[in-house]
Amino acid sequence: MDYDAIVVGGGPGGYVCAIRLGRLGKKVLLVERNEVGGVCLQAGCIPSKALIHVAGLYRRVQEARRMGLHAEGLTLRWEETQKWKQSVVDRLTRGIHHLLKGNGVDYVQGEAEPVDAHTLRVRTTTEVREWTTEHLVLATGSEPIEIPGFPFDGETILNSTQALALAQIPESLAVIGGGYIGLELGMVYASLGCRVTVVEMMDQVLPGTSGDLVKVLERRLKRLNIRVYTGATAKDLERNEDHLELVATQGDEVHKIPCRAVLVTVGRRPTAQAGGWERIGVEYDDRGFIRTDEQRRTRIPHIFALGDVAGPPMLAHKASYEGEVVAEVIAGRPAACDAAAVPAVIFTDPEIAVVGLTERQAREQGREVRIGRFPFAALGKAQAMNRTDGFVKILADPESGIVLGAEIVGPDASSLVAELALAVELGAEARDLALTVHTHPTLPEAVMEAAKAVYGEAVHVLND
Repeated sequence: MDYDAIVVGGGPGGYVCAIRLGRLGKKVLLVERNEVGGVCLQAGCIPSKALIHVAGLYRRVQEARRMGLHAEGLTLRWEETQKWKQSVVDRLTRGIHHLLKGNGVDYVQGEAEPVDAHTLRVRTTTEVREWTTEHLVLATGSEPIEIPGFPFDGETILNSTQALALAQIPESLAVIGGGYIGLELGMVYASLGCRVTVVEMMDQVLPGTSGDLVKVLERRLKRLNIRVYTGATAKDLERNEDHLELVATQGDEVHKIPCRAVLVTVGRRPTAQAGGWERIGVEYDDRGFIRTDEQRRTRIPHIFALGDVAGPPMLAHKASYEGEVVAEVIAGRPAACDAAAVPAVIFTDPEIAVVGLTERQAREQGREVRIGRFPFAALGKAQAMNRTDGFVKILADPESGIVLGAEIVGPDASSLVAELALAVELGAEARDLALTVHTHPTLPEAVMEAAKAVYGEAVHVLND
């Protein structure tokens, strides 16, 4: 065999797997059709969070008058913002190449397809090569879903990747899909002066998210003048001389939404079948995800699949975790994907973060839980930051007090959830969090207070 392992897909699951394999002494080839880092680094997580950060700074400076900070002549130079965003991506991309080389991983940019279960053909811009491998790892990721009547053209009908690379901020934007991608990007452009309208077919934005978290976010959407139609369906796009009109139905009503561009964010789908892996025996489920076991083996024992292509949750950190597990398994170590807690974050403003069991899930399961809640409005640090929207909510087993899950909506929820993910993973009791001394004044005090509230012992709010 030419290699101990070939990894197809250089996203956060694939490149992490390749690096870990290299460190474990394996001879590895990483194949990526675009650029290392995958969608997450090149056109997703990182560039979107860069723009979210810029939009947040811009908005907070404008809102800082209440605190006595008056910035006259604040100007956004979008071209410079886009260059800065790309510089972040480029630095991280160079860093991954450095790590691959430093760990002895061979890398080739090209399109991969199977010849047989141990042989891979790769087409680059200059040649076609074939390599044999003892193990094959599929980490081919996912892609935006395109809906009938709204084909992506990169100018008037956009997917999330195209929306991150606009040469200028549109005067108005209609967003089809009120999930996390649509709201994150919609809030970015609304914060920068764009008139944004969201069309969501379910009865609330962020379907599947607990309603009390969504209500906090909805108040912010209103303050940003984002119009939201729920229970609505996008039907057509009418093109006039100087603008577009998105036609949407909401019950018996028909809405015509003027806009300069339409952003379609109705979800993502796995890209696995584009590689023809079924020809060598890889099986898919009815949604197109590759079937795997707890070690991420497919039905062919030496072929693995991980990340988005192996099923939800479609999260970069979940893919990276699986990448390390697969590397350990290939190296002959005892390993399996058995994480008790995989946190998920929505980078809206305020942020939303959840881990473990949610209140909505507990209610749907008819499960009894004890809940401790603490609002950021009662927290000194949040008041000092003028960022008091939201709360921390902890769900615990009513008998043992073990933390079953947590939900946060508020400032820096993406960071605060880490402590709660650790609690779920360890099987810690809410009492453990309550008795841990937290620095004052900080936002993590809200976690401590919510843990105390589980027992009716929170100090800075009235307990039920």
